[in-house]
Amino acid sequence: MKNVSKLAGSGNSIDKISDNLIMEVVTKQQKIMNTKLFTALAASAAITLFGTSAPAQAFSFGSNGITFQEDTTVNFKFQESHGAFTSSLGIYSVNNSTLTQVASLFSETKSSDNDGDNEWKGSLGNTVLGSGSVFFKFLANQVYTLGLSSGSNGTVYSTSGLNAASGGSQQAVFGESSSLWNSLGKETTSTFQAAGQFTDGTGSLYKGGTLISFDDRGNVNDKDFQDFTVSAEAVPEPITMTGLALGLGGLISARRRRNKAVS
Repeated sequence: MKNVSKLAGSGNSIDKISDNLIMEVVTKQQKIMNTKLFTALAASAAITLFGTSAPAQAFSFGSNGITFQEDTTVNFKFQESHGAFTSSLGIYSVNNSTLTQVASLFSETKSSDNDGDNEWKGSLGNTVLGSGSVFFKFLANQVYTLGLSSGSNGTVYSTSGLNAASGGSQQAVFGESSSLWNSLGKETTSTFQAAGQFTDGTGSLYKGGTLISFDDRGNVNDKDFQDFTVSAEAVPEPITMTGLALGLGGLISARRRRNKAVS
């Protein structure tokens, strides 16, 4: 009987060892699968963070108006100005026929750096003070326009249809920064003949920046489009970082729950 008991006990020990080995193998496999899943999701989240962090495309960013599909921050930078007027540039919301200034971008403190030199050139740090850089968040589905106010000479808008005083004429050009900058005759009052080719800055707003240059209607509306020039570039919103942190946090919690269930 003692031998039979010993054999029975030995069998139970073998079964326990076998069960423990099986559980250990299963646990290791589970950990490997969890690690692979964690790595794959982390990589996916990183791609989302660094590959698709640009803001949604604008409905319009040009002489037809400014509208975005999602809240989008744009960085404006002053380039230079020309002309005898002392001007200021602002952002206006457009609701039906009502225009409301919602932000001031840049203001000249005088008409130019040194009177009529270089076609009344105004530069940052002399005619325009401050950092020369302003960020503004455009709200989704709200219509906007830029407005250049020049005292007694009135205000011209980047949206052509809003320039009622001049029959809805184009008073601003939009284009890829280097292309438009090189095309403008910045120190001449000659008519900018290619103005009609520079009406849309939507694409370049997300790829290196868009240049915007105004004609203030001075000199009998000479259409030189070099009176006030700024650049604009869309800024990626950091919301993807928050999404990545939340996603990885949830993944870690789920992994811990699985490990506890297995053990």
